Amino acid sequence: MIGYVTLGVNDIEKSAQFYDELFALCGARRLADIGTFILWGTSMDSAGLAITKPFDGNQASVGNGVMVAIQANSKQEVDAIYRKAIELGAANEGEPGARSDNFYAGYFRDLEGNKLNAYYTDWPSD
Repeated sequence: MIGYVTLGVNDIEKSAQFYDELFALCGARRLADIGTFILWGTSMDSAGLAITKPFDGNQASVGNGVMVAIQANSKQEVDAIYRKAIELGAANEGEPGARSDNFYAGYFRDLEGNKLNAYYTDWPSD
């Protein structure tokens, strides 16, 4: 359903380095890079995350209530992604832990203040 999510950034080089290192932990890589727009994912057939400088030339700003969720394959991977994000300079928005019986997540803000989480769930698929 979702092709990709785009976050506006002001420092594309610094943000790109942050996401290169962060997404390497979950098997994602750069799928497209045209200088002012970079897309990460595991394939062009699945959802991804992109960063871009705003087209209108104004400063990028954080959307209140907007969050991007990174699906992990295990609770240990959630922990690793969260730790790497913090190591790379992200701000803590909620340490990894159970949020319900079937949902485990850690929350952080990237270098530009965008809110993300890494999560693992064992919810039934149907």
